Amino acid sequence: MQSEAAVPVICGWTQALGAGQSFFMPHDHHDHPHALLPPDPALRVKALETILTEKGLIDPAALEEIIDTYQNKIGPQNGARVVARAWSDPAFKAALLADADPVLAELGYYGRQGEHMVVVENTAQRHNMVVCTLCSCYPWPLLGIPPGWYKSDAYRARAVREPRKVLAEFGVALPDETAVRVWDSTAEVRYLVLPMRPDGTEGMSEEDLAALVTRDSMIGTGLAKAPGEAAA
Repeated sequence: MQSEAAVPVICGWTQALGAGQSFFMPHDHHDHPHALLPPDPALRVKALETILTEKGLIDPAALEEIIDTYQNKIGPQNGARVVARAWSDPAFKAALLADADPVLAELGYYGRQGEHMVVVENTAQRHNMVVCTLCSCYPWPLLGIPPGWYKSDAYRARAVREPRKVLAEFGVALPDETAVRVWDSTAEVRYLVLPMRPDGTEGMSEEDLAALVTRDSMIGTGLAKAPGEAAA
């Protein structure tokens, strides 16, 4: 019999998978119009942008401003501030884990792509990992624009089927006794991982702690940096 550590627990509309079981992706078929677009994601985006611009449906300048805002003014630093405060303030952490929405709203982190948030905590016993199996639902107000790999078919399928292998490819090696739990983001709920606080950070300020928090650590495909490491 497999141990809990070897069997991922899938949360959301998905179900737990045992050895040898497959994961059915109802959206993975090739008769959609998007199958006619270029295979490269960047070319797809450019083709769609060109078509929509020609039809007058989007303003390229406004689109660039939105992208710049989420990449450079928001990005993952908002989430990092939340994590750093949770590491420093036990009462804040308890409230965040119990009901994240009002806590985040009070900090000004809400709106589109972040309407309903759930924060899940990594511990020595359990490592959390987030995926969106249907598309690319992602907490933009906290993490900015999702990385390309998060939206890829490979990550969406493999994160559910073989999370430990995926984590290993990201450089995350977990002890056998640590269970892996995969959370499926949807349009109704998005997840933020609260990574474990690194050793040797006692007495550090929230600002210094936030510098140790990476985007991937809040998705679950990475760990927080150790003191002295440059935050990625």
